[in-house]
Amino acid sequence: MTDDLLVTHLAAALVALPLGGYQLFRRTKGDARHVLVGRVWVGLMLYVALSSFGLRDLNNGSFSLLHVLSIVTLVSLSLGIWRIRAGDVRAHRGAMTGSWLGLCGAFVAAVAVPDRTLPTFALDHPTGALAALLAVAATSWVVIRLGGLLADRAALPAAPLRPPD
Repeated sequence: MTDDLLVTHLAAALVALPLGGYQLFRRTKGDARHVLVGRVWVGLMLYVALSSFGLRDLNNGSFSLLHVLSIVTLVSLSLGIWRIRAGDVRAHRGAMTGSWLGLCGAFVAAVAVPDRTLPTFALDHPTGALAALLAVAATSWVVIRLGGLLADRAALPAAPLRPPD
């Protein structure tokens, strides 16, 4: 169970990383693509934060500092959603940027420690690591492309329900 949880946790985090960066560095905000990619990103981030509570290998079965980051992430995501719904773009941007930077920090921590799963997998199974990297890139591309298709569709005028008389 823990191995499956770890794999899905890592997969969600690895897809959330480029999607969050795309959102932050993309020039256009608030369009259909931004909304779709943002919703997928928030869903991934929620899964990453919540699934982390089932992963306790770092601290002999106890919670660690990474679990504090998960709590901060849950609060930050909630604040970001709440603030954008209230029309406060600046607070939304700050909360979501903070969540993404926290994810970047967790990624660095996961890669920097040699005994952790990511570096061990990359060294022991380089072909599998490359395949995983390509899967992450493809998944991110599909989500971004779908967002673009929805943005293009939203830009089209709505078709009338019946032809005019």
